[in-house]
Amino acid sequence: MAFELPVAKSVAVNPTQAEMRAWVLEHMPRVRETVHGNLNYEAAVTARLAGSTFFVSATENHKNRTSRADYEMWAARQDAYIAECDMILIEGHIGPDPQFQTGCRLYIEKTQANIPAMQQQLYFPRGESWKADFTVIYTPGMAAPGMPDDKLILVDNENYVTRVFGSDYFGESKMGGLRMWNHLVYQEGGLAMHSGLKTFPDINGVEVSLLVLGLSGTGKTTSTFRQQLDSLPVQDDFVALMPGGIVRTTENGCFAKTYGLDPDDEPTIHGGTVRPDAWLENTHVNDDGTIDFFNDSHTPTATTT
Repeated sequence: MAFELPVAKSVAVNPTQAEMRAWVLEHMPRVRETVHGNLNYEAAVTARLAGSTFFVSATENHKNRTSRADYEMWAARQDAYIAECDMILIEGHIGPDPQFQTGCRLYIEKTQANIPAMQQQLYFPRGESWKADFTVIYTPGMAAPGMPDDKLILVDNENYVTRVFGSDYFGESKMGGLRMWNHLVYQEGGLAMHSGLKTFPDINGVEVSLLVLGLSGTGKTTSTFRQQLDSLPVQDDFVALMPGGIVRTTENGCFAKTYGLDPDDEPTIHGGTVRPDAWLENTHVNDDGTIDFFNDSHTPTATTT
């Protein structure tokens, strides 16, 4: 039986980018428009909250585990909160291949419309046969008193549902789906890898694909998008190596650090960042709307395109 979304006061289903941009400008004070016409949001939370993330498990004495009973308690509280909220529902696919496409949806408060707008760009569009395999329920305005930093991310891999409380950082939405996708890949006998993927069109007459593995912040995305020997990027973040040597990809866009971004060294990411339809998060924007890629006074910067 498919997971049923909590009932809300209202739900905007798959709104357009223009609609969500208007809601961002209406509801979100820490937003500034750049000279390129795109919007930057200065998030209060500047990174994913590992210490506030808990997996539903029967083994409660393990680090970052919680019981089914505690999960259900928090879920009931979140459902009651949502009943009084206007929500946005974004539906799409993780992965482009019809043989391994995973339906994912984000259900989030309308007052934080930048997050669904960004997520919509990273999902592959839903088709006629779309169904919800994964669900991310996200309430930035609802704190979780008593939990680390009064914030909470609950991961229910048994039912493929992730619930986020209190964070306004886009990375929790992005990783909410990808974390569950990693679990699915493992269940299917594959190996999920934090890796970029790029192709070299002709090396000694043979097309070559290269996986670029690395921890966050070590240059993985930079290496993936750098254009050596006419190479082209395929995937920025997570890929799966499946039985038979098949590689599966995940996202239809890029969410990358932009600190020190240079148009000569990283033309693809820079070009995406200055598009009017890109969304920026925690990127320094001067009073005149120009972007300062070398100012990390708030946080190391990131963007999605």
